[in-house]
Amino acid sequence: MIQVSGMPFQPSDSWKADPTETSIIEALQKTPNVYSFSSEKELLFEVKSRNNIIASAKEMNDGESTFATFRTARCNPDYWQLTTAGGFLLKRQVSPADALRDIFKNSDKYKFECATACVINFYNGLLKTMGASSFNTLFPNLYLYSWHTDDDLGLYSFFANHYIPGDVVYFNNPDVDPTTPWFRGVNAIALGNDEFFGHGFSIRTDGKMIEGLNTKRKSDSQQSAYLSGLITRPSFQPLARFSPGRTIHKTRPFIVHHNKTSVSFRQYLYELIYKPKY
Repeated sequence: MIQVSGMPFQPSDSWKADPTETSIIEALQKTPNVYSFSSEKELLFEVKSRNNIIASAKEMNDGESTFATFRTARCNPDYWQLTTAGGFLLKRQVSPADALRDIFKNSDKYKFECATACVINFYNGLLKTMGASSFNTLFPNLYLYSWHTDDDLGLYSFFANHYIPGDVVYFNNPDVDPTTPWFRGVNAIALGNDEFFGHGFSIRTDGKMIEGLNTKRKSDSQQSAYLSGLITRPSFQPLARFSPGRTIHKTRPFIVHHNKTSVSFRQYLYELIYKPKY
């Protein structure tokens, strides 16, 4: 359920939500968890951000960027430096907003895996919500690689028996064919109406996503792929409180170049904790 200023939320006549935003609000209301907001403005920011993340995922689906392992990743050199690990490092003197928009404008120049795709869509959804000026101030040093993100995105993960449109879910394939390890799972953005976008798998229902992964299992496998309860999302409320024009001090978060395609955010955190940081 939703609480605003400690009270149950009831949309007023001034709320003008489109169908996707309505589905997001309904999903928040139906959960057993309490989603608490200090103001309607804070709630609206999350709803708009989720809607824009979904719109971004659909735009990526309609574009020409393709799935690739880190070894074969590709980006537009006008905006990004392709690192030896297969990450995209923002070039000096390039606007983060312009570089991010280019991934969708010149999508045929890009190849990346599904975790990176989810991060791109999180950032792009927030760019659409916040505007370029605030986005550039908050995320000046973009580096796109797997689940590596700016600390101010506030990415976190947890297990639950429900998800909200705009969340990333994880389809796990525990018996993946070892010759195609990039099919160990799919990070997918929940679009609503039982549809999900997974980069490389396009938009599918959960049944079709599982069906596709099951064709990439070991020949003697007895374990089907499945939709896990792992949910990953940004911390929307601190982002909603960001004041344009404010001076902020940025630190560079640790990164681990693990070279494992299609890992969940939880698996990435495991790599971050237990491997040397550089």
